[in-house]
Amino acid sequence: MLYREDLEKREYEILSERAVKAAESRGRAVFEEPCRYRTDFQRDRDRIIHSKAFRRLMHKTQVFLAPEGDHYRTRLTHTLEVTQVSRTIARALGLNEDLTEAIALGHDLGHTPFGHSGEYVLDKIHPGGFRHNEQSLRVADYLESTPSRTGMNLTFEVRDGILNHSGKLPAATLEGQIVKISDRIAYINHDIDDAVRSGVITDADLPEKPVRIFGRGHRERIDSMVTSVVLFSDTHDRISMDEEHLSALNELRSFMFENVYHSTKVKKEEDLAKVETVITSLYEYYISHPDELPDDYARLLKTDSVPVAVKDYIAGMTDRYAMNLYRKIF
Repeated sequence: MLYREDLEKREYEILSERAVKAAESRGRAVFEEPCRYRTDFQRDRDRIIHSKAFRRLMHKTQVFLAPEGDHYRTRLTHTLEVTQVSRTIARALGLNEDLTEAIALGHDLGHTPFGHSGEYVLDKIHPGGFRHNEQSLRVADYLESTPSRTGMNLTFEVRDGILNHSGKLPAATLEGQIVKISDRIAYINHDIDDAVRSGVITDADLPEKPVRIFGRGHRERIDSMVTSVVLFSDTHDRISMDEEHLSALNELRSFMFENVYHSTKVKKEEDLAKVETVITSLYEYYISHPDELPDDYARLLKTDSVPVAVKDYIAGMTDRYAMNLYRKIF
Protein backbone atom coordinates (compact mmCIF):
# COMPACT_ATOMS: atom_id res chain seq x y z
CA MET A 1 0.00 0.00 0.00
CA LEU A 2 1.21 3.48 -0.87
CA TYR A 3 0.52 6.36 1.49
CA ARG A 4 0.85 10.07 0.83
CA GLU A 5 4.30 10.12 2.41
CA ASP A 6 5.43 7.40 0.00
CA LEU A 7 4.22 9.43 -2.99
CA GLU A 8 5.94 12.56 -1.70
CA LYS A 9 9.19 10.63 -1.22
CA ARG A 10 8.89 9.19 -4.72
CA GLU A 11 8.74 12.72 -6.19
CA TYR A 12 12.24 13.43 -4.84
CA GLU A 13 13.50 10.21 -6.40
CA ILE A 14 11.92 10.64 -9.84
CA LEU A 15 11.31 14.32 -10.58
CA SER A 16 13.74 16.95 -11.73
CA GLU A 17 15.32 19.28 -9.19
CA ARG A 18 13.36 22.06 -10.90
CA ALA A 19 10.01 20.41 -10.20
CA VAL A 20 7.76 21.65 -7.41
CA LYS A 21 7.47 18.89 -4.83
CA ALA A 22 4.13 18.43 -3.09
CA ALA A 23 5.85 18.29 0.28
CA GLU A 24 7.29 21.76 -0.37
CA SER A 25 4.02 23.41 -1.39
CA ARG A 26 3.39 26.84 0.05
CA GLY A 27 0.14 25.38 1.28
CA ARG A 28 -3.48 26.45 1.53
CA ALA A 29 -5.01 29.66 2.85
CA VAL A 30 -6.85 27.59 5.46
CA PHE A 31 -4.96 24.68 6.98
CA GLU A 32 -6.35 21.20 6.41
CA GLU A 33 -5.14 17.86 7.66
CA PRO A 34 -3.31 16.11 4.81
CA CYS A 35 -4.98 13.26 2.98
CA ARG A 36 -3.86 9.76 3.87
CA TYR A 37 -3.37 8.60 0.28
CA ARG A 38 -3.07 11.69 -1.94
CA THR A 39 -0.58 14.52 -2.17
CA ASP A 40 -1.94 18.05 -1.89
CA PHE A 41 -1.73 18.54 -5.67
CA GLN A 42 -3.60 15.31 -6.34
CA ARG A 43 -6.24 16.44 -3.86
CA ASP A 44 -6.58 19.77 -5.68
CA ARG A 45 -7.01 17.97 -8.99
CA ASP A 46 -9.81 15.84 -7.55
CA ARG A 47 -11.61 18.83 -6.07
CA ILE A 48 -11.61 20.58 -9.43
CA ILE A 49 -12.89 17.52 -11.30
CA HIS A 50 -15.74 17.02 -8.80
CA SER A 51 -16.80 20.69 -8.86
CA LYS A 52 -20.03 21.97 -10.41
CA ALA A 53 -18.08 24.62 -12.32
CA PHE A 54 -16.04 21.92 -14.05
CA ARG A 55 -19.14 20.00 -15.11
CA ARG A 56 -20.70 23.14 -16.58
CA LEU A 57 -17.81 23.47 -19.03
CA MET A 58 -19.37 20.74 -21.17
CA HIS A 59 -22.15 23.14 -22.18
CA LYS A 60 -20.03 26.25 -22.76
CA THR A 61 -18.89 27.41 -26.19
CA GLN A 62 -15.27 27.13 -27.26
CA VAL A 63 -15.38 28.97 -30.63
CA PHE A 64 -18.44 27.95 -32.63
CA LEU A 65 -21.74 29.26 -31.27
CA ALA A 66 -24.39 26.50 -31.13
CA PRO A 67 -22.67 24.20 -33.67
CA GLU A 68 -24.88 21.61 -35.31
CA GLY A 69 -22.24 18.84 -35.44
CA ASP A 70 -21.39 16.54 -32.54
CA HIS A 71 -17.62 16.81 -32.86
CA TYR A 72 -16.96 20.50 -32.27
CA ARG A 73 -14.98 21.36 -29.17
CA THR A 74 -16.62 22.70 -26.05
CA ARG A 75 -14.91 24.44 -23.17
CA LEU A 76 -14.68 21.06 -21.42
CA THR A 77 -13.05 19.19 -24.30
CA HIS A 78 -10.66 22.13 -24.72
CA THR A 79 -9.72 21.80 -21.04
CA LEU A 80 -9.06 18.08 -21.43
CA GLU A 81 -6.85 18.66 -24.48
CA VAL A 82 -4.88 21.34 -22.64
CA THR A 83 -4.47 18.91 -19.76
CA GLN A 84 -3.12 16.15 -21.97
CA VAL A 85 -0.63 18.40 -23.77
CA SER A 86 0.46 19.82 -20.42
CA ARG A 87 1.02 16.41 -18.87
CA THR A 88 3.07 15.24 -21.84
CA ILE A 89 5.41 18.23 -21.54
CA ALA A 90 5.64 17.98 -17.75
CA ARG A 91 6.46 14.27 -17.93
CA ALA A 92 9.16 14.78 -20.56
CA LEU A 93 10.80 17.52 -18.48
CA GLY A 94 10.58 15.61 -15.21
CA LEU A 95 8.27 18.19 -13.68
CA ASN A 96 5.27 17.59 -11.42
CA GLU A 97 2.45 16.09 -13.49
CA ASP A 98 -0.07 16.26 -10.64
CA LEU A 99 0.45 20.00 -10.18
CA THR A 100 0.39 20.59 -13.94
CA GLU A 101 -2.81 18.56 -14.32
CA ALA A 102 -4.59 20.41 -11.51
CA ILE A 103 -3.76 23.81 -13.02
CA ALA A 104 -4.82 22.72 -16.50
CA LEU A 105 -8.14 21.29 -15.32
CA GLY A 106 -8.96 24.48 -13.42
CA HIS A 107 -7.69 27.13 -15.81
CA ASP A 108 -11.05 27.91 -17.47
CA LEU A 109 -13.49 27.36 -14.59
CA GLY A 110 -14.54 31.00 -14.72
CA HIS A 111 -15.19 31.26 -18.44
CA THR A 112 -18.45 32.84 -19.56
CA PRO A 113 -21.17 31.32 -21.71
CA PHE A 114 -20.75 31.88 -25.47
CA GLY A 115 -16.95 31.73 -25.34
CA HIS A 116 -14.86 34.85 -25.76
CA SER A 117 -17.85 36.66 -27.27
CA GLY A 118 -19.58 36.38 -23.90
CA GLU A 119 -16.42 37.44 -22.11
CA TYR A 120 -16.16 40.52 -24.32
CA VAL A 121 -19.72 41.59 -23.53
CA LEU A 122 -19.37 41.06 -19.78
CA ASP A 123 -16.05 42.92 -19.80
CA LYS A 124 -17.77 45.84 -21.52
CA ILE A 125 -20.79 46.16 -19.23
CA HIS A 126 -19.42 45.18 -15.82
CA PRO A 127 -17.73 47.94 -13.76
CA GLY A 128 -14.05 47.11 -13.50
CA GLY A 129 -14.24 44.78 -16.50
CA PHE A 130 -14.10 41.01 -16.68
CA ARG A 131 -11.17 38.63 -17.23
CA HIS A 132 -11.83 34.92 -17.24
CA ASN A 133 -8.53 33.98 -15.58
CA GLU A 134 -9.40 36.16 -12.58
CA GLN A 135 -12.90 34.72 -12.53
CA SER A 136 -11.50 31.18 -12.61
CA LEU A 137 -9.55 31.95 -9.46
CA ARG A 138 -12.62 33.50 -7.86
CA VAL A 139 -14.56 30.32 -8.60
CA ALA A 140 -11.84 28.26 -6.93
CA ASP A 141 -11.38 30.60 -3.97
CA TYR A 142 -14.94 31.57 -3.20
CA LEU A 143 -17.81 30.51 -5.43
CA GLU A 144 -17.37 26.72 -5.47
CA SER A 145 -18.23 26.24 -1.81
CA THR A 146 -19.59 23.40 0.30
CA PRO A 147 -21.51 23.53 3.60
CA SER A 148 -18.22 22.96 5.42
CA ARG A 149 -15.81 24.95 3.25
CA THR A 150 -15.70 28.30 1.45
CA GLY A 151 -14.18 27.76 -1.97
CA MET A 152 -11.95 24.82 -2.85
CA ASN A 153 -9.08 26.02 -0.64
CA LEU A 154 -6.50 25.05 -3.27
CA THR A 155 -2.76 25.21 -2.80
CA PHE A 156 -0.84 28.37 -3.67
CA GLU A 157 0.84 26.76 -6.68
CA VAL A 158 -2.43 25.66 -8.32
CA ARG A 159 -4.08 29.02 -7.63
CA ASP A 160 -1.12 30.90 -9.11
CA GLY A 161 -1.14 28.72 -12.23
CA ILE A 162 -4.86 29.26 -12.79
CA LEU A 163 -4.55 33.03 -12.42
CA ASN A 164 -1.50 33.35 -14.67
CA HIS A 165 -2.46 30.93 -17.45
CA SER A 166 -3.23 34.06 -19.47
CA GLY A 167 -2.01 37.61 -19.27
CA LYS A 168 1.48 39.10 -19.27
CA LEU A 169 2.77 37.76 -15.96
CA PRO A 170 4.42 34.33 -15.93
CA ALA A 171 3.29 31.69 -13.47
CA ALA A 172 5.49 31.27 -10.39
CA THR A 173 6.16 27.62 -11.25
CA LEU A 174 7.41 25.90 -14.37
CA GLU A 175 4.34 23.69 -14.17
CA GLY A 176 2.12 26.77 -14.43
CA GLN A 177 4.14 28.03 -17.37
CA ILE A 178 3.58 24.68 -19.10
CA VAL A 179 -0.18 25.14 -18.88
CA LYS A 180 0.05 28.63 -20.34
CA ILE A 181 1.83 27.52 -23.52
CA SER A 182 -0.16 24.26 -23.70
CA ASP A 183 -3.38 26.29 -23.69
CA ARG A 184 -2.19 28.06 -26.83
CA ILE A 185 -0.96 24.86 -28.49
CA ALA A 186 -4.26 23.12 -27.79
CA TYR A 187 -6.66 25.84 -28.90
CA ILE A 188 -4.79 26.75 -32.07
CA ASN A 189 -4.72 23.14 -33.21
CA HIS A 190 -8.21 22.06 -32.26
CA ASP A 191 -9.68 25.28 -33.59
CA ILE A 192 -7.96 24.65 -36.94
CA ASP A 193 -9.50 21.18 -36.88
CA ASP A 194 -12.99 22.55 -36.16
CA ALA A 195 -12.64 25.37 -38.69
CA VAL A 196 -11.62 22.95 -41.46
CA ARG A 197 -14.47 20.59 -40.54
CA SER A 198 -16.96 23.46 -40.75
CA GLY A 199 -15.63 24.68 -44.10
CA VAL A 200 -14.55 28.09 -42.77
CA ILE A 201 -10.98 27.41 -43.94
CA THR A 202 -9.16 24.58 -45.72
CA ASP A 203 -5.77 23.03 -45.00
CA ALA A 204 -4.48 24.81 -48.09
CA ASP A 205 -5.28 28.20 -46.51
CA LEU A 206 -2.80 27.79 -43.65
CA PRO A 207 0.25 30.09 -43.93
CA GLU A 208 3.34 28.60 -45.53
CA LYS A 209 5.91 29.19 -42.78
CA PRO A 210 4.04 27.44 -39.93
CA VAL A 211 3.16 24.56 -42.26
CA ARG A 212 6.81 24.17 -43.21
CA ILE A 213 7.95 24.22 -39.58
CA PHE A 214 5.16 22.31 -37.86
CA GLY A 215 3.70 20.20 -40.64
CA ARG A 216 0.18 20.24 -42.02
CA GLY A 217 -1.68 17.53 -40.11
CA HIS A 218 -3.24 17.93 -36.65
CA ARG A 219 -1.14 15.19 -35.06
CA GLU A 220 2.04 16.33 -36.78
CA ARG A 221 1.61 19.95 -35.66
CA ILE A 222 1.01 19.10 -32.02
CA ASP A 223 3.96 16.69 -31.91
CA SER A 224 6.24 19.33 -33.43
CA MET A 225 5.07 22.04 -31.03
CA VAL A 226 5.40 19.84 -27.96
CA THR A 227 8.86 18.69 -29.05
CA SER A 228 9.96 22.29 -29.50
CA VAL A 229 8.76 23.21 -26.00
CA VAL A 230 10.50 20.22 -24.42
CA LEU A 231 13.83 20.74 -26.21
CA PHE A 232 13.99 24.47 -25.45
CA SER A 233 12.73 24.27 -21.86
CA ASP A 234 15.07 21.44 -20.91
CA THR A 235 18.05 23.80 -21.10
CA HIS A 236 16.43 27.07 -20.03
CA ASP A 237 14.92 28.38 -16.82
CA ARG A 238 11.53 29.04 -18.40
CA ILE A 239 8.98 27.15 -20.48
CA SER A 240 8.88 28.24 -24.12
CA MET A 241 9.87 27.35 -27.68
CA ASP A 242 12.93 28.44 -29.62
CA GLU A 243 12.53 31.69 -31.54
CA GLU A 244 11.83 30.06 -34.92
CA HIS A 245 9.04 27.83 -33.61
CA LEU A 246 7.59 30.56 -31.39
CA SER A 247 7.46 32.95 -34.34
CA ALA A 248 5.68 30.31 -36.42
CA LEU A 249 3.21 29.65 -33.59
CA ASN A 250 2.41 33.35 -33.31
CA GLU A 251 1.94 33.60 -37.09
CA LEU A 252 -0.49 30.69 -36.98
CA ARG A 253 -2.33 32.32 -34.06
CA SER A 254 -2.61 35.62 -35.98
CA PHE A 255 -3.97 33.72 -38.98
CA MET A 256 -6.63 32.12 -36.77
CA PHE A 257 -7.72 35.45 -35.32
CA GLU A 258 -8.05 37.00 -38.76
CA ASN A 259 -9.67 34.07 -40.54
CA VAL A 260 -11.56 32.21 -37.83
CA TYR A 261 -12.02 33.95 -34.48
CA HIS A 262 -13.05 37.23 -36.11
CA SER A 263 -14.60 35.66 -39.18
CA THR A 264 -18.22 36.48 -39.98
CA LYS A 265 -18.55 32.88 -41.16
CA VAL A 266 -17.93 31.68 -37.60
CA LYS A 267 -19.49 34.49 -35.64
CA LYS A 268 -22.23 36.00 -37.72
CA GLU A 269 -23.34 39.50 -36.82
CA GLU A 270 -26.80 38.29 -35.84
CA ASP A 271 -25.29 35.67 -33.51
CA LEU A 272 -22.99 38.20 -31.89
CA ALA A 273 -25.91 40.59 -31.49
CA LYS A 274 -27.89 37.79 -29.86
CA VAL A 275 -25.05 37.10 -27.38
CA GLU A 276 -24.82 40.77 -26.50
CA THR A 277 -28.60 41.04 -26.09
CA VAL A 278 -28.86 37.96 -23.88
CA ILE A 279 -25.96 38.79 -21.56
CA THR A 280 -26.71 42.51 -21.33
CA SER A 281 -30.41 41.94 -20.71
CA LEU A 282 -29.80 39.36 -18.01
CA TYR A 283 -27.17 41.55 -16.36
CA GLU A 284 -29.42 44.61 -16.28
CA TYR A 285 -32.41 42.56 -15.12
CA TYR A 286 -30.64 41.12 -12.08
CA ILE A 287 -29.02 44.44 -11.25
CA SER A 288 -32.57 45.74 -10.89
CA HIS A 289 -33.91 42.54 -9.27
CA PRO A 290 -31.14 41.18 -7.00
CA ASP A 291 -33.81 39.59 -4.82
CA GLU A 292 -34.40 37.09 -7.65
CA LEU A 293 -30.83 35.77 -7.66
CA PRO A 294 -30.56 32.06 -6.77
CA ASP A 295 -29.60 31.33 -3.18
CA ASP A 296 -25.98 30.46 -4.05
CA TYR A 297 -25.49 33.95 -5.46
CA ALA A 298 -27.83 35.84 -3.16
CA ARG A 299 -25.53 34.90 -0.27
CA LEU A 300 -22.77 36.88 -1.98
CA LEU A 301 -24.68 40.08 -1.28
CA LYS A 302 -23.60 39.83 2.36
CA THR A 303 -20.02 40.58 1.36
CA ASP A 304 -20.07 41.74 -2.28
CA SER A 305 -21.88 44.38 -4.30
CA VAL A 306 -24.90 43.61 -6.47
CA PRO A 307 -22.91 43.97 -9.74
CA VAL A 308 -20.31 41.48 -8.52
CA ALA A 309 -22.93 38.91 -7.53
CA VAL A 310 -24.74 39.36 -10.85
CA LYS A 311 -21.45 39.05 -12.76
CA ASP A 312 -20.67 35.82 -10.90
CA TYR A 313 -24.10 34.40 -11.71
CA ILE A 314 -23.93 35.19 -15.42
CA ALA A 315 -20.32 34.05 -15.82
CA GLY A 316 -21.25 30.69 -14.33
CA MET A 317 -24.10 30.06 -16.77
CA THR A 318 -23.90 27.58 -19.61
CA ASP A 319 -24.95 28.68 -23.09
CA ARG A 320 -28.28 26.88 -22.97
CA TYR A 321 -29.05 27.99 -19.41
CA ALA A 322 -28.50 31.63 -20.38
CA MET A 323 -30.71 31.27 -23.46
CA ASN A 324 -33.50 29.49 -21.57
CA LEU A 325 -33.41 32.03 -18.75
CA TYR A 326 -33.53 34.89 -21.25
CA ARG A 327 -36.60 33.37 -22.92
CA LYS A 328 -38.25 32.79 -19.56
CA ILE A 329 -37.77 36.37 -18.38
CA PHE A 330 -38.21 38.30 -21.62
